[in-house]
Amino acid sequence: MSGSFIGSIFKVATFGESHGEALGAVIDGCPAGVALTVDDIQVDMDRRKPGTSKYVTKRAESDKVRILSGVFDGKTTGTPIAIVIFNENQNSKDYSAIADVYRPGHADMCYDEKYGFRDYRGGGRSSGRETAARVAAGAVARKILGELGVEINAYIKSIGDIEINSNDYSTAEPFLDECIKNGDSAGGVVECVVRGMPIGIGEPVFDKLDAAIAKAVFSIGAVKGVEFGCGFKNAKLTGSENNDEFYFENDKAMKKTNNSGGVLGGISDGSDIVFRAAIKPTPSISKKQTTVNKDGETVEISITGRHDPVIVPRAVVVVEAMTAITVLDFLLVGMASKIENVKKFF
Repeated sequence: MSGSFIGSIFKVATFGESHGEALGAVIDGCPAGVALTVDDIQVDMDRRKPGTSKYVTKRAESDKVRILSGVFDGKTTGTPIAIVIFNENQNSKDYSAIADVYRPGHADMCYDEKYGFRDYRGGGRSSGRETAARVAAGAVARKILGELGVEINAYIKSIGDIEINSNDYSTAEPFLDECIKNGDSAGGVVECVVRGMPIGIGEPVFDKLDAAIAKAVFSIGAVKGVEFGCGFKNAKLTGSENNDEFYFENDKAMKKTNNSGGVLGGISDGSDIVFRAAIKPTPSISKKQTTVNKDGETVEISITGRHDPVIVPRAVVVVEAMTAITVLDFLLVGMASKIENVKKFF
């Protein structure tokens, strides 16, 4: 299976399945000398882990990380960093009834057609549990970005049609309770802001910064839409409404507004990078649905097991992780964009 790594200089590969022995990440291209401990990673893992409320899966995973290589005496060595998270609470028997059935909203049928085989235990690599490895790698990227003054924060923007005040989604709880009662699930929107991004990061044709972030965030299985700045609202504006007018402040060009979302021509413009990711409803629901099996028969399905009624709260840190990995990689690539930068180093 190809497509399991991301990055040009700061490269990340993930491995493992939902019901396998473990999941993990290998990071290549991390600079030496970065102070890094398990605790730096665990804080983000705890934000993503299951079993934290009645609105997420009850799968009891501690998601404790182990650093196997690339760190010595509390600092990165410049060699590949291997991180592993062992699975502790798999209930594979929960999936035996759907071994030959294609779940609506899942990749089951696509996997069968592509590989002639699929891991039906939780979806294997297509499971949301794969994101644990992404969060671990993203925490390493975030630690480096912190030393560069770049900060990434995501939060819940909405659940269903309900607008959320930051990450306090108590106003959506009656709606979520109704979804649970009906054996259904909900989606939502996560907004992400990157602060402290210097001007001039991003490649202006095929490797635009916003395009790269969108690709990274779109690679999260639950994401079905990404928009920057005004996003789709841009199509309803006039040029004079949409353009961000410039002015000088302390000999620096500034923007009066940020409709562009911090990226112009695929290059960071010094403003906050602001984007939103649309998260689809969790496809594993107990409500009866019609589908087909491998034999082409029409059957009814009611999915049992431990599934998130809403994935949005746990997706927040995953969006941050993929953003951090991409932004750091582009910052490292951007170091070689000017001869002055090369001369400073050498």
